[in-house]
Amino acid sequence: MNTTPPEVPAPDENHLIAERRQKLARLREQGPAFPNDFTPTHRAAALHALYDEQSKEQLAEHDHPATIAGRMMLKRVMGKASFATIQDSTGRIQIYLDKGTLGEELYDAFKHWDLGDILAVSGVIFKTNKGELSVHAHSVRMLTKSLRPLPDKFHGMTHTELRYRQRYVDLLMSEQTRQTFELRSKAIATMRTEMVKHAFLEVETPMLQAIPGGATAKPFETHHNALDMQMFLRIAPELYLKRLVVGGIERVFEINRNFRNEGVSPRHNPEFTMMEFYAAYTDYQWLMDFTETLLREVTVQTTGSSLVTYQGRDIDFGKPFARLTIVQAIEQYAPAYQGKPLDDSEYLRQALQELKVDLSQPALAAAGVGALQLALFEEVAEHQLWEPTYIIDYPIEVSPLARESDHHSGITERFELFIAGRELANGFSELNDPEDQAARFQAQVAAKDAGDEEAMYFDDDYIRALEYGMPPAGGCGIGIDRFVMLLTDSASIRDVILFPHMRPEDHGQ
Repeated sequence: MNTTPPEVPAPDENHLIAERRQKLARLREQGPAFPNDFTPTHRAAALHALYDEQSKEQLAEHDHPATIAGRMMLKRVMGKASFATIQDSTGRIQIYLDKGTLGEELYDAFKHWDLGDILAVSGVIFKTNKGELSVHAHSVRMLTKSLRPLPDKFHGMTHTELRYRQRYVDLLMSEQTRQTFELRSKAIATMRTEMVKHAFLEVETPMLQAIPGGATAKPFETHHNALDMQMFLRIAPELYLKRLVVGGIERVFEINRNFRNEGVSPRHNPEFTMMEFYAAYTDYQWLMDFTETLLREVTVQTTGSSLVTYQGRDIDFGKPFARLTIVQAIEQYAPAYQGKPLDDSEYLRQALQELKVDLSQPALAAAGVGALQLALFEEVAEHQLWEPTYIIDYPIEVSPLARESDHHSGITERFELFIAGRELANGFSELNDPEDQAARFQAQVAAKDAGDEEAMYFDDDYIRALEYGMPPAGGCGIGIDRFVMLLTDSASIRDVILFPHMRPEDHGQ
């Protein structure tokens, strides 16, 4: 990953910081420099909602007291009167301050306060001659002294890496960033509400696991000192959630973090959020219908429409999601392969070699037809799946936890949902045959021994759980971060994660 040096204050900025530290020192001499005895009774957005539609004359008929607090973002000093704009968690509102009301000493002190300082203001609501809703300050106090100057108000925080590294400043300066994370919160809350509405029970399963399972991925490893044992950050909650289905919780879900020791890219972060859910007495066809309805409902409730625009192109969650097999997707989106022997492993290997795919990698070295078809699909078709599309009926060799079809040997009842050229969800009818599952775990162990770091471990306790009997069930995992990327038109997964993982700053530079 490319990195840039941390932000180094310019000489004039260092001078400004020194000046602010001097101001803080004088504040300390006068009493508590960071008081904590003030509680606002109003918020900026609520004041705008209450009074924006009233005229200047209507507001003047009665006093409308307001007590607010926020960060000073703008300031205009004009002799005996001044204006400032403060920002709280809901928005901004203008403050009018004058020497006659505040007194000469307090007004003079205000003139030396800085942008970024957090103020407490009490006064009355009025409108200026230009019609801007404002608070005429009858009293004003500094609650927090800001020692670092904010970025330029016209350019904000334009360096992308600094935005991610100093998210606290990004949130202060960018309304769009704040809206992105407000929408993310709303989307997750809506999803949770919809799941509970459909009789799913929300649970929490271990993030620190003795055996990482539920997905093919390389885990993060750690050591538990008290137990003197190797442990792993989970790559998926799947096997624990299915233990709960065995235990009689027939509909269960979890929204939480997964960790995978893999690369960083615009669509990958080592720590990411997923929702996984399982429903007894359902199959992958039911799952596809339910997932489609769920994503459509969350989109509408969160954005107000089933139609979203992502990177300049529309995505319509209101239309039925397409369903294609891997071969059908290759033939539809890469017509050059129509009529080709896509069921022949030698042809597939040749086609992949022409695409510069490394066939010596552990996952492909001994791959059968199904895994080779999937590799070709990933090269030529996946990135073209813009509208919501289910790719269905995955080969058993790449689906170690999915139920094999009763009608097509070697094919599982599995789907992956692709939108805007990337995977958003993965689901299948669950494998509940303990002997079949044990055999597939053994095959994964063999693959791991052959060098595949992403292959699964053998989980004896999970096999024991299945031996008690798990009802037929379906399960699905939805990538929350990637879904929010679509809803907020965010190009990178880092734009929808508050604190994405990055290399440490080199403070020696």
